[in-house]
Amino acid sequence: MAVKIKNGMVAYQLPVTPMVDLVFNLLLFYIVASTFAEEERELKLTLPEASEAQPLITKPREMLVNIDPDGRYVVSGKAVGLSELQRLLYAASASNPGRASVIFRADERCHWKYVVAAMNACTKARIADYRVMTREQ
Repeated sequence: MAVKIKNGMVAYQLPVTPMVDLVFNLLLFYIVASTFAEEERELKLTLPEASEAQPLITKPREMLVNIDPDGRYVVSGKAVGLSELQRLLYAASASNPGRASVIFRADERCHWKYVVAAMNACTKARIADYRVMTREQ
C-alpha cells in the first residue's frame, strides 16, 4: 500500500513558535550579559591628589661629580672628600634604588686613580649607572 504525501504539508507541520522563543531568549541573554560586562570595566572612582608625586616614567636626575686636576671631588658646587662622596652616593642609591645615575666630569690632567676611586664608590653604593663625560672633538 502506497502512502501519499502532499508536497506542502511537511514544511507546514514544523513548529516555528518554539524556535522564535528560543532565539528571542538567546538574544535577551546576550544583551543582558554584555551590559554587565561593561559595568564591571568602568568603575566610577575619585582618585586622590598628590602635589609632589612624579610619574614613574621619569628618570631621576643624574648626580654630577666633578673631579679637578688635584683629585678633589665637587658635588653640587661643594668640595667633598672621598668618604663624603661615598655617603652622598649611598643616599642617592637609597632614595632611588636601582635607578640612581652618576656622571663623572674629570679634568683631562686629573690622575685616573681619582676617577677609579669614584667609580669604586659607586659600585659600593650599588649604583650601576655611572658614566664619564667627555667633550666632542
